[in-house]
Amino acid sequence: MRRLEKKLFTLNDEIAALRRDEHLAAEELIFHRHLHDDAFRDAVTSDHPLDRAEARETGADVARFERHLEELAQQRHKLETERDRLLAKLG
Repeated sequence: MRRLEKKLFTLNDEIAALRRDEHLAAEELIFHRHLHDDAFRDAVTSDHPLDRAEARETGADVARFERHLEELAQQRHKLETERDRLLAKLG
């Protein structure tokens, strides 16, 4: 098998792995958003310092997962661009 074809197979495997990671991160983000919604609601209704602290923490978790998801999408896009470039060379 030629080197270019091997590189394409490798890129496809990496893209598939990133897609799986994106899916898992998106599911975890949904979970963390639910936790944050509950914590935020508790903080607003109770006005207790511990509830407010928990809401801040869960909000930070949501932001962290959103950044992670965006990073994965950027990595995947970069690999897809490279794959498209190699496919153009192959054709």
